[in-house]
Amino acid sequence: MSILADIPILSLIIWSPLLGFILILLLPRSRSGLLKGTAIAVSLVPLVLSMWLYADMGGDRNSSAYEEKVAWGDIPLNSEALNDPGIGVVFSMQYSLGVDGLSLPLVLLTALVTAMASFAAIHVKKRWKAFYCWFFLLELGMLGAFLARDLFLFFIFFEITLVAMYFLIGIWGYYNRERAANMFLLYNGIGSALMLIAFVMLTMTAGFRAEPGASGMQLIYSANYADIMHNLANPSAWVNVMPSEEAVNPFYMDSGMQWTTFILLFIAFGIKLPVFPFHTWMLKVHVEAPPAVVMIHSGILLKLGAYGLIRFGLTLFPEQYKDWSPLLAVLGVISLLYGAIIAFRQTEFKLMLAYSSVSHMGIVLIGLAALNELGYQGAVFQLVSHGVISALLFLIVGSLYERTRTTELQELGGLSRSMPFMSGVLLFAGLASLGLPGLSGFIGELLSLLGLFDTMEWVVAAAMLGIVLTAVYVLRGVLAITFGAIDEKHVTLRDARFIEALPMAVLVAVIVLLGCYPSLLTSMVEPGAAVLMEQLISARTGG
Repeated sequence: MSILADIPILSLIIWSPLLGFILILLLPRSRSGLLKGTAIAVSLVPLVLSMWLYADMGGDRNSSAYEEKVAWGDIPLNSEALNDPGIGVVFSMQYSLGVDGLSLPLVLLTALVTAMASFAAIHVKKRWKAFYCWFFLLELGMLGAFLARDLFLFFIFFEITLVAMYFLIGIWGYYNRERAANMFLLYNGIGSALMLIAFVMLTMTAGFRAEPGASGMQLIYSANYADIMHNLANPSAWVNVMPSEEAVNPFYMDSGMQWTTFILLFIAFGIKLPVFPFHTWMLKVHVEAPPAVVMIHSGILLKLGAYGLIRFGLTLFPEQYKDWSPLLAVLGVISLLYGAIIAFRQTEFKLMLAYSSVSHMGIVLIGLAALNELGYQGAVFQLVSHGVISALLFLIVGSLYERTRTTELQELGGLSRSMPFMSGVLLFAGLASLGLPGLSGFIGELLSLLGLFDTMEWVVAAAMLGIVLTAVYVLRGVLAITFGAIDEKHVTLRDARFIEALPMAVLVAVIVLLGCYPSLLTSMVEPGAAVLMEQLISARTGG
């Protein structure tokens, strides 16, 4: 076993952004160059640690070797309802972390996009110390959410991302930044409230295990993900956990409560994804947030919604998920077509990319609705691929805006003459977004649609129309910017500087690498996909 199994690598990944937070606080605010250089350097630390973990886990796939669990303390609960005074009941608070084939690719994506976004943050014009402090808190929250294996720990990290994003949008955004920040907080706050209700219901019904205590048997309740998943998958657990025939576990999650919890989670994470029609808040964020923040929001935070849908919806409630899979497929097609059609109508490039994100998240829903390994791998691949591609697109948009002060398509044109490198990268990113074979966007779309083809051919047929529309609006937007007549004031624009070209080149390389060698990702996702499919088969047969 590797040395990583003997050190708290997951905690190191999560808390390493605090190093940047502390260093930024210690540096003088007048030294903007030093602040930005330090932030870029520290942002590479989680990336290096994540790559190390990815390579190490890729060798044996033994994810249990990296688990971390620390008990924070026990809170005694009333045990009168158990009808057995010999049983103690406590609520156990835990710091529990874990990693698997679903979370690790998203952790690596988070570290990569955040590191590249730190380069884009060179365009920040004010309050650099405060910006980077919130920037590193945002990264900490995202990494923690993907690695948490305690429901309330996940909720805490999730809320950190909301608070950090609120200030990053509201202070450093564009003209309507305060309205965008408030809309972001309102929608995501509603989702958080629904998620918290669902987590409390899960914890107090399915989050139990029996263990010997100092004064007899103890019934321990916690928000531990593994305990909850085990109890939900084994209905007899509510009976077998009791140490005597007289004792009765009153906290039983019947079918109605399971459906209620599943729907609450579906809405909560559907808002975050976002699923149509919960997408309007996201459009404001994409348009008003600064480039570095939009890179993170589009590249990572939207994926947090899909992650929650898989982790807490598909995995914990396979039977309910199976029954809702046709609805999921319909919502996926609606999001795909709606986003593509509205994107085609846009004259503002950032807004076009915002609707494009809605459309591409529809592909994720289609893959998840397939209920097979192929569709699941396609959905996860699409999450990672879109995260990298959208980060690249918004990185370019930020650099263009700094030079032209506009992203209106009619005010841009012919930029390939003055900025050949940046225009070439923009064309590359557009081709990756529309799913050109050989690039990462093609793999996710192909696997997702193939996964659903055997069961819902009509959905795949409708989705193909959306993919054709994607090619139309992407080429329309990209060609309008790179070719055509050039405005006189844009003739002397400077092409990408090294500090801009470097992250662009890195993201381009990742897109090509995943497109040519998709097994780098699919081999990591495959073992977890097989386990999930076994759960779904069991749910189908009632076994």
